Amino acid sequence: MKYRWQVAPRDPQLAGQLSREMAIPLLVAQTLCNRGFGKIPQCSTFLNPRLKDLANPELLPQLEAAVKRLFQAHEKSEQVVIFGDYDVDGVTSTALLYEVLNALGWRVQYYLPHRIDEGYGLSVEATENCVAKLKPKLLLAVDCGTNSLPAAALLQGRGVDLIVIDHHQLSTPVTTACALVNPQAGAEAGCGFRELCSVGLAFKLAHGILKQGRALGWEVAHSYDLRDTLDLVALGTIADLVPLTGENRILVTAGLPRLTEARRPGIRALKEVAQIKSTVGVYEVGYQLAPRLNAAGRLESAIQALDLLLAPTFDLAIPLAQALDAQNLQRRGLEQTIANQALAALRLNFDPARDFAIVAGESRWHIGVIGIVASRVLREFNRPTIIMGGDGVHFKGSGRSIEGFDLAGALRQCDDLLIKHGGHAMAAGLSILPDRIKEFRTRLNDLARQQLNPEAFFPPLRLEAEIKLADVTIDLIKQIDRLEPMGQGNPPVQFAVTNLQVHGPIHRLGKEAQHAKFNVTDGKSTREVLWFSSHQKPAPKGPFDLAFIPQINTFNGKQTLQLKLLDWRDSLDRSLNISPRFETEALA
Repeated sequence: MKYRWQVAPRDPQLAGQLSREMAIPLLVAQTLCNRGFGKIPQCSTFLNPRLKDLANPELLPQLEAAVKRLFQAHEKSEQVVIFGDYDVDGVTSTALLYEVLNALGWRVQYYLPHRIDEGYGLSVEATENCVAKLKPKLLLAVDCGTNSLPAAALLQGRGVDLIVIDHHQLSTPVTTACALVNPQAGAEAGCGFRELCSVGLAFKLAHGILKQGRALGWEVAHSYDLRDTLDLVALGTIADLVPLTGENRILVTAGLPRLTEARRPGIRALKEVAQIKSTVGVYEVGYQLAPRLNAAGRLESAIQALDLLLAPTFDLAIPLAQALDAQNLQRRGLEQTIANQALAALRLNFDPARDFAIVAGESRWHIGVIGIVASRVLREFNRPTIIMGGDGVHFKGSGRSIEGFDLAGALRQCDDLLIKHGGHAMAAGLSILPDRIKEFRTRLNDLARQQLNPEAFFPPLRLEAEIKLADVTIDLIKQIDRLEPMGQGNPPVQFAVTNLQVHGPIHRLGKEAQHAKFNVTDGKSTREVLWFSSHQKPAPKGPFDLAFIPQINTFNGKQTLQLKLLDWRDSLDRSLNISPRFETEALA
């Protein structure tokens, strides 16, 4: 795939001022400028995230109403049920609220829908089953419910009050509830940080509950330490791919050390089956812990994942973690089979001039893994993608999008063709009848054609600066590490160096020689390059430009520099220009 190299515009004056006043390297200062932190207080807050900088929870829309209704339920000893979702955000949200409410004396139970039997979110089927089984007077829908009008009407008819704790986009009309705690609903009123996922919202609700309990003189509220739930908040926030900026950055920074420490038996067991022995960071959550927690919900029910997080002892937790590990292996096999089938068909029939969006599906494809398959298809074709599988008489689809195309907004414009739909700008889900798929594909393509220009199909490769090879040092990387945790919204720091030559032989690594390691030089300095999944790609030759992530490789106690290759291009044939070199000496 070809990338659009985009080097951030330089601001030598501002970067120089930040560098001097904050005693940080110039390249780190320029990176902060690139990310919108142009003032000393902003930079200081970003580099030193603290829990005390979290906003008052009451700034969230209708959170006070939610707290009030919950305390009424406590006073009347009403049955409260937390209705969660089956992804990591939904499961961690449910676990957090159950722990807090149970510890503070509420009559509380939980319910997670079965993906295959009951469908996504607060569906009528799942709501009916939940009410029949648990007989709540108050239902807390977490990570779902914003647009669940039929289920809300069912609850109202049964005399069950509803509180929604959710972050998904709103349709019109929204669900009628005692409280709709959704930061998207407060956009115009200025509700503070809008990018919290549901477990972040659950944490804020719990904070509001504790504040009210302390105001009423509850001893248990004074002694309860909400920080013990931050491991759950970090898990759900990273897994849900919300921006790691603002309050999410604060919460994840505080939560990751708790995941490393693993006081929670379920986390300790999950780390053991995932063979994580090092510090837990964004990578370990996103690629080792979260997929195992997600596996159960993708294939059947997420109840094992929830039971694992709530397990009181390691002996009870370890068999649950082992079961999730086995399900994750099964999930990976299903995903690989369906991805191979989808990609083979698309490679044969894809027309870049016609297909501005991809809609593909087979009745036999398992609906639990179609979202992951959609991500893989998008990575190859870089088009808004919806992959569908059969669900009885319906098809269910999961979609992923690219910059510049709001997928959830597009689905709203296809409302007449769909049974139901919802999600975010970059990820969404839907249900549809088979005879509507052709028309839906046509309309989605028409919408994409109107909104996207051809350049959008070449994904941007955002680079902080073009630098010299000698600028990349271990000390620089250690300073860059102050920007951790990096992820969605705060991506890894990426640079470019131009006019390089391969210096010496290219060594192949891996069981199938699928990776490569080699040295590069600009004639003055030399650095080692690591290139993953390079076996089917042409090797650099002649003068070339390199886009990379600088990193430190530690082996046998020795630290060495490595450049993780992102892309390379011929220095003599730059179809997309790169900006002038970032001169560190001139800006110092």
